[in-house]
Amino acid sequence: MLESSFSLLKALKQKHLLYDKPSWWWANHGHFEVVLGAILVQNTQWSNVERMLHSMQNTGILSGDSQMDLESMALVDSMVLQSHIIGLQRQKSAYIIKLSRAILSDFGSFENFRQNVDCEWLLAQKGIGRESAYAILNYACLREVMVVDRYTYKLLCHLGREIEDYEELRRFCEEGVRENLNLVYELYPQDMSLAQIFARFHGKIVEFAKAKGDMAHLAKEIESCYF
Repeated sequence: MLESSFSLLKALKQKHLLYDKPSWWWANHGHFEVVLGAILVQNTQWSNVERMLHSMQNTGILSGDSQMDLESMALVDSMVLQSHIIGLQRQKSAYIIKLSRAILSDFGSFENFRQNVDCEWLLAQKGIGRESAYAILNYACLREVMVVDRYTYKLLCHLGREIEDYEELRRFCEEGVRENLNLVYELYPQDMSLAQIFARFHGKIVEFAKAKGDMAHLAKEIESCYF
């Protein structure tokens, strides 16, 4: 059984799964675009999200400036936004517009939102579940939280650690890193933030799963970490 998430992080780190990926795995970390992506990715593949974002960029709906893009999404016509969305167009456009307006109403600016939003506020917004909330907190707001998902659950099940509760699964992944920070920083540069390490840990899990990595070999590598 997997005793600590640190052993999993160490084993995945040796596989260089993110060698050609952005530094935080999720592109454009710290930007409003991450908030959009967290909604657009629901029930679809990431390749479709990239197509949707590129479509919005090409028509000028997205500029790359977080504040301008937030204000743009708060004012955009629903039918126009729907024309750029693949699947669940009406639902996702409504979520994006309402969330953008709520951010402006409650925080005034994207930067203030980044600094002060919490999980409770995010979960109170329609269309935001726990995975989306923590993705926004980590990748957009650069907070020290770990995102877990179905890939995380399935991977840990294969390693003998079945945790169905989302928060319990997230705590398990976080705690193994927090409790071994001295060892973690033997793997990563001293100036890398814990938030970025959590981001990359999540990214490694997803990339390993998508690549259909060798589970038996991974289990042996993890076991060797204990000796």
